[in-house]
Amino acid sequence: MSDLHSTARFSDRVDDYVRYRPDYPSALLDWLQRKQGVDADWRVADIGAGTGISSKMFLDAGYRVTAVEPNAQMRAAAEHWLQAYAGFDAVDGSSAASRLADASVDLVVVAQAFHWFDEDAARREFARILRPGGLAAIWWNSRWLTGTRFLEGYEDLLQMYGTDYTSVAERYADDARMRTWFGAGYCGSASFEHGQRLDFEALRGRLMSSSYAPQAGHPKHEPMLHALRDLFDACAEHGTVSFDYDTRIFAGHIA
Repeated sequence: MSDLHSTARFSDRVDDYVRYRPDYPSALLDWLQRKQGVDADWRVADIGAGTGISSKMFLDAGYRVTAVEPNAQMRAAAEHWLQAYAGFDAVDGSSAASRLADASVDLVVVAQAFHWFDEDAARREFARILRPGGLAAIWWNSRWLTGTRFLEGYEDLLQMYGTDYTSVAERYADDARMRTWFGAGYCGSASFEHGQRLDFEALRGRLMSSSYAPQAGHPKHEPMLHALRDLFDACAEHGTVSFDYDTRIFAGHIA
Protein backbone atom coordinates (compact mmCIF):
# COMPACT_ATOMS: atom_id res chain seq x y z
CA MET A 1 0.00 0.00 0.00
CA SER A 2 2.68 2.49 0.96
CA ASP A 3 4.83 1.91 -2.09
CA LEU A 4 2.48 3.93 -4.27
CA HIS A 5 1.60 6.45 -1.51
CA SER A 6 -2.09 5.59 -1.84
CA THR A 7 -3.30 7.85 0.96
CA ALA A 8 -1.96 11.02 -0.65
CA ARG A 9 -2.31 10.23 -4.35
CA PHE A 10 -5.72 11.89 -4.74
CA SER A 11 -5.28 14.96 -2.53
CA ASP A 12 -5.00 17.37 -5.46
CA ARG A 13 -7.63 15.60 -7.57
CA VAL A 14 -10.62 15.86 -5.25
CA ASP A 15 -12.68 18.32 -7.29
CA ASP A 16 -12.43 16.21 -10.44
CA TYR A 17 -13.11 13.06 -8.41
CA VAL A 18 -16.31 14.51 -6.95
CA ARG A 19 -17.62 15.78 -10.28
CA TYR A 20 -16.59 13.10 -12.76
CA ARG A 21 -16.04 9.71 -11.15
CA PRO A 22 -18.84 7.21 -11.87
CA ASP A 23 -21.28 5.95 -9.30
CA TYR A 24 -22.36 2.30 -9.07
CA PRO A 25 -25.37 0.54 -10.61
CA SER A 26 -28.48 0.11 -8.50
CA ALA A 27 -28.41 -3.60 -9.39
CA LEU A 28 -25.39 -3.95 -7.11
CA LEU A 29 -27.30 -2.99 -3.97
CA ASP A 30 -30.27 -5.07 -5.11
CA TRP A 31 -27.94 -8.09 -5.43
CA LEU A 32 -26.59 -7.55 -1.91
CA GLN A 33 -30.11 -7.40 -0.54
CA ARG A 34 -31.65 -10.27 -2.50
CA LYS A 35 -28.72 -12.67 -2.73
CA GLN A 36 -26.71 -11.88 0.40
CA GLY A 37 -29.43 -10.95 2.86
CA VAL A 38 -28.23 -7.39 3.48
CA ASP A 39 -30.90 -5.36 5.26
CA ALA A 40 -31.41 -1.60 5.63
CA ASP A 41 -31.15 -2.02 9.41
CA TRP A 42 -27.52 -3.06 9.02
CA ARG A 43 -24.78 -0.67 10.05
CA VAL A 44 -22.35 -0.08 7.16
CA ALA A 45 -18.65 0.78 7.32
CA ASP A 46 -17.44 2.16 3.99
CA ILE A 47 -13.67 1.58 4.08
CA GLY A 48 -11.61 3.82 1.81
CA ALA A 49 -14.77 5.82 1.21
CA GLY A 50 -13.05 8.62 -0.70
CA THR A 51 -15.48 11.41 -1.51
CA GLY A 52 -18.50 9.32 -0.49
CA ILE A 53 -19.82 7.97 -3.79
CA SER A 54 -20.44 4.49 -2.38
CA SER A 55 -21.64 5.86 0.96
CA LYS A 56 -24.33 7.87 -0.81
CA MET A 57 -25.76 4.76 -2.48
CA PHE A 58 -26.43 3.22 0.93
CA LEU A 59 -27.59 6.45 2.54
CA ASP A 60 -30.15 6.97 -0.23
CA ALA A 61 -31.50 3.50 0.58
CA GLY A 62 -31.90 4.35 4.28
CA TYR A 63 -28.76 2.74 5.73
CA ARG A 64 -26.55 4.19 8.45
CA VAL A 65 -23.04 4.61 7.11
CA THR A 66 -19.66 5.42 8.62
CA ALA A 67 -17.17 6.52 5.98
CA VAL A 68 -13.61 5.54 6.88
CA GLU A 69 -11.12 7.59 4.86
CA PRO A 70 -7.49 8.52 5.65
CA ASN A 71 -7.15 11.29 3.05
CA ALA A 72 -8.22 14.55 4.74
CA GLN A 73 -9.25 16.33 1.54
CA MET A 74 -11.37 13.46 0.28
CA ARG A 75 -12.95 12.92 3.69
CA ALA A 76 -13.82 16.63 3.90
CA ALA A 77 -15.46 16.42 0.48
CA ALA A 78 -17.58 13.48 1.64
CA GLU A 79 -18.57 15.30 4.83
CA HIS A 80 -19.59 18.39 2.86
CA TRP A 81 -21.55 16.41 0.27
CA LEU A 82 -23.33 14.06 2.68
CA GLN A 83 -23.82 16.28 5.71
CA ALA A 84 -27.61 16.39 5.25
CA TYR A 85 -27.96 12.65 5.87
CA ALA A 86 -28.77 11.93 9.50
CA GLY A 87 -27.33 8.43 9.22
CA PHE A 88 -23.88 9.53 8.05
CA ASP A 89 -20.63 10.09 9.86
CA ALA A 90 -16.97 9.96 8.85
CA VAL A 91 -13.76 9.02 10.65
CA ASP A 92 -10.08 9.43 9.93
CA GLY A 93 -9.09 5.79 9.61
CA SER A 94 -7.72 3.23 7.20
CA SER A 95 -8.26 -0.34 6.05
CA ALA A 96 -5.72 -1.52 8.62
CA ALA A 97 -6.78 0.79 11.45
CA SER A 98 -10.38 1.96 11.01
CA ARG A 99 -10.78 3.33 14.57
CA LEU A 100 -14.16 1.58 14.76
CA ALA A 101 -15.12 -0.51 17.76
CA ASP A 102 -14.94 -4.30 17.86
CA ALA A 103 -17.99 -6.04 16.34
CA SER A 104 -19.63 -2.67 15.69
CA VAL A 105 -20.79 -3.03 12.08
CA ASP A 106 -22.89 -5.48 10.10
CA LEU A 107 -21.49 -4.80 6.64
CA VAL A 108 -18.04 -3.70 5.53
CA VAL A 109 -17.96 -2.32 1.99
CA VAL A 110 -15.00 -1.37 -0.15
CA ALA A 111 -15.65 0.39 -3.44
CA GLN A 112 -12.82 1.12 -5.88
CA ALA A 113 -10.20 1.09 -3.12
CA PHE A 114 -9.26 -2.52 -2.39
CA HIS A 115 -6.24 -2.49 -4.71
CA TRP A 116 -4.57 0.09 -2.43
CA PHE A 117 -4.91 -2.03 0.71
CA ASP A 118 -2.54 -4.33 2.52
CA GLU A 119 -4.82 -7.32 2.03
CA ASP A 120 -3.76 -9.26 5.13
CA ALA A 121 -4.03 -6.24 7.43
CA ALA A 122 -7.43 -5.37 5.94
CA ARG A 123 -8.75 -8.89 6.56
CA ARG A 124 -7.70 -8.71 10.20
CA GLU A 125 -9.32 -5.30 10.64
CA PHE A 126 -12.55 -6.31 8.90
CA ALA A 127 -12.78 -9.41 11.10
CA ARG A 128 -12.33 -7.24 14.18
CA ILE A 129 -15.02 -4.65 13.39
CA LEU A 130 -17.64 -6.99 11.91
CA ARG A 131 -20.23 -8.55 14.20
CA PRO A 132 -20.40 -12.37 14.17
CA GLY A 133 -22.05 -13.35 10.90
CA GLY A 134 -21.40 -9.93 9.35
CA LEU A 135 -20.57 -9.55 5.69
CA ALA A 136 -17.86 -7.88 3.63
CA ALA A 137 -18.54 -6.72 0.06
CA ILE A 138 -15.80 -5.49 -2.27
CA TRP A 139 -16.39 -4.05 -5.70
CA TRP A 140 -15.00 -1.77 -8.37
CA ASN A 141 -15.84 -0.38 -11.78
CA SER A 142 -13.64 -2.18 -14.30
CA ARG A 143 -13.26 -0.04 -17.43
CA TRP A 144 -13.68 -1.83 -20.74
CA LEU A 145 -10.37 -1.85 -22.60
CA THR A 146 -11.76 -2.89 -25.98
CA GLY A 147 -15.02 -2.89 -27.88
CA THR A 148 -15.13 0.58 -29.41
CA ARG A 149 -12.68 2.89 -31.12
CA PHE A 150 -12.91 5.27 -28.18
CA LEU A 151 -12.27 2.65 -25.48
CA GLU A 152 -9.26 1.26 -27.31
CA GLY A 153 -7.90 4.73 -28.01
CA TYR A 154 -8.33 5.74 -24.37
CA GLU A 155 -6.37 2.69 -23.22
CA ASP A 156 -3.60 3.55 -25.69
CA LEU A 157 -3.57 7.12 -24.34
CA LEU A 158 -3.09 5.90 -20.76
CA GLN A 159 -0.34 3.54 -21.80
CA MET A 160 1.46 6.40 -23.56
CA TYR A 161 1.00 9.25 -21.07
CA GLY A 162 0.17 7.71 -17.68
CA THR A 163 2.87 8.26 -15.08
CA ASP A 164 2.57 4.83 -13.45
CA TYR A 165 -0.55 3.49 -15.13
CA THR A 166 0.69 -0.08 -15.59
CA SER A 167 1.77 -0.37 -11.95
CA VAL A 168 -1.66 0.75 -10.73
CA ALA A 169 -3.60 -1.42 -13.20
CA GLU A 170 -1.70 -4.51 -12.13
CA ARG A 171 -2.87 -4.10 -8.52
CA TYR A 172 -6.49 -5.02 -9.32
CA ALA A 173 -7.39 -8.53 -8.20
CA ASP A 174 -8.87 -11.19 -10.46
CA ASP A 175 -11.72 -13.52 -9.50
CA ALA A 176 -9.46 -16.30 -8.26
CA ARG A 177 -7.50 -13.96 -6.02
CA MET A 178 -10.69 -12.57 -4.48
CA ARG A 179 -12.06 -16.05 -3.77
CA THR A 180 -8.76 -16.92 -2.13
CA TRP A 181 -8.86 -13.73 -0.05
CA PHE A 182 -12.30 -14.58 1.32
CA GLY A 183 -11.40 -18.25 1.73
CA ALA A 184 -14.05 -20.47 3.29
CA GLY A 185 -16.26 -17.44 3.93
CA TYR A 186 -16.70 -16.63 0.23
CA CYS A 187 -20.40 -16.22 -0.61
CA GLY A 188 -20.50 -15.19 -4.25
CA SER A 189 -19.82 -12.61 -6.94
CA ALA A 190 -21.67 -10.77 -9.67
CA SER A 191 -20.98 -8.40 -12.54
CA PHE A 192 -23.14 -5.56 -13.84
CA GLU A 193 -22.71 -3.36 -16.89
CA HIS A 194 -22.41 0.32 -16.07
CA GLY A 195 -21.30 3.48 -17.85
CA GLN A 196 -21.18 7.23 -18.31
CA ARG A 197 -21.95 9.50 -21.26
CA LEU A 198 -19.30 12.21 -21.18
CA ASP A 199 -18.86 15.45 -23.09
CA PHE A 200 -15.29 16.66 -23.53
CA GLU A 201 -15.14 18.63 -20.28
CA ALA A 202 -16.43 15.64 -18.32
CA LEU A 203 -14.04 13.30 -20.13
CA ARG A 204 -11.14 15.59 -19.30
CA GLY A 205 -12.22 15.66 -15.64
CA ARG A 206 -12.64 11.88 -15.59
CA LEU A 207 -9.10 11.48 -16.88
CA MET A 208 -7.64 14.00 -14.45
CA SER A 209 -9.36 12.29 -11.50
CA SER A 210 -7.05 9.31 -12.11
CA SER A 211 -3.94 9.26 -9.94
CA TYR A 212 -1.70 8.30 -12.87
CA ALA A 213 -2.73 11.20 -15.14
CA PRO A 214 0.11 13.76 -15.27
CA GLN A 215 -0.94 17.13 -13.94
CA ALA A 216 -0.27 20.67 -15.15
CA GLY A 217 3.45 21.35 -15.25
CA HIS A 218 4.37 17.77 -16.08
CA PRO A 219 5.92 17.45 -19.57
CA LYS A 220 3.29 14.87 -20.57
CA HIS A 221 0.27 16.88 -19.40
CA GLU A 222 -0.39 19.11 -22.41
CA PRO A 223 0.43 16.42 -25.01
CA MET A 224 -1.96 14.08 -23.18
CA LEU A 225 -4.80 16.63 -23.30
CA HIS A 226 -4.19 17.30 -27.01
CA ALA A 227 -4.36 13.55 -27.65
CA LEU A 228 -7.56 13.34 -25.59
CA ARG A 229 -9.12 16.13 -27.64
CA ASP A 230 -8.20 14.39 -30.88
CA LEU A 231 -9.62 11.10 -29.61
CA PHE A 232 -12.84 12.73 -28.50
CA ASP A 233 -13.32 14.59 -31.79
CA ALA A 234 -12.77 11.37 -33.72
CA CYS A 235 -15.18 9.27 -31.65
CA ALA A 236 -17.89 11.51 -30.19
CA GLU A 237 -21.50 10.99 -31.22
CA HIS A 238 -23.91 13.86 -30.57
CA GLY A 239 -21.26 15.55 -28.42
CA THR A 240 -20.48 12.66 -26.04
CA VAL A 241 -18.56 9.40 -25.79
CA SER A 242 -19.57 6.27 -23.91
CA PHE A 243 -17.26 5.36 -21.00
CA ASP A 244 -18.17 1.75 -20.27
CA TYR A 245 -17.53 -0.47 -17.25
CA ASP A 246 -18.29 -3.81 -15.70
CA THR A 247 -18.98 -3.37 -12.00
CA ARG A 248 -17.63 -6.50 -10.33
CA ILE A 249 -18.59 -7.36 -6.75
CA PHE A 250 -17.40 -10.08 -4.36
CA ALA A 251 -19.00 -10.86 -1.00
CA GLY A 252 -18.31 -13.10 1.93
CA HIS A 253 -17.73 -13.56 5.63
CA ILE A 254 -14.34 -12.92 7.22
CA ALA A 255 -12.94 -15.61 9.48
